[in-house]
Amino acid sequence: MKAQSLIYKLYEKILWRQIKSGPKPHHIGVILDGNRRFAKGKGLDATEGHLFGAKKVEELLRWCWRLNIKIVTLYAFSTENFNRSDKEVKTLMELLKKKLQDFQNEPLIHKNQVKIRVIGRLEYLSAEINDEIRKVEALTRDYNNFQLNIAVSYGGRAEIVDAVKKIARKIETGELVTDEIDEETIAQHLYTVGMPDPDLIIRTSGEERLSGFLLWQSAYSELYFTEIYWPAFRIIDFWRTIRIYQQRERRFGK
Repeated sequence: MKAQSLIYKLYEKILWRQIKSGPKPHHIGVILDGNRRFAKGKGLDATEGHLFGAKKVEELLRWCWRLNIKIVTLYAFSTENFNRSDKEVKTLMELLKKKLQDFQNEPLIHKNQVKIRVIGRLEYLSAEINDEIRKVEALTRDYNNFQLNIAVSYGGRAEIVDAVKKIARKIETGELVTDEIDEETIAQHLYTVGMPDPDLIIRTSGEERLSGFLLWQSAYSELYFTEIYWPAFRIIDFWRTIRIYQQRERRFGK
């Protein structure tokens, strides 16, 4: 076991040397998938997998900050996830509330100057959770070193529908003329207004689809799918993902 640990550490250092000076994504999106299957494989209750998944988020953020990746967007809970069992939805909402509270008091958030935003149809969330969202966003509003976006009660199609409604209201009031609408107009009315599109999107657990995550914004994102369940995702898995990203040629349709 000790030998395996030494080999792991050595491999981690080799990977780090390979990627540390290469091009880095400015913005990554991560679909946190596989919590329930991870728990099932360990003989645990499905809801316990979400506890492991939440803990892994803390590790991911430290890896990203070390690599100076400026923006991280996490797909934590979709609008479709409300269709899961009451017990699981309740567990996820309690976890979300706790993480928002933890972030308010986490020294590393303040030390690293991490702005936190929560995006999605927040009106579907409880008043208590919305209160915690307002608190953490207010506390970190002026930070500009890193940014963490948490997509909750989120759906890519819903985001586009909401953007269209905002634009339609501006047309009705005369603030906007139809012929003025272009791609930038739509981008300015998305939840991610003001942010660059993600350079890289990672999905764990073996599923190879975006499931509605950042549909508009991902037009030219590099996609990386891995069989590993989210709670089992390791630093060497992340470094390998970055190495693959660095090996790809990004042409943006040119």
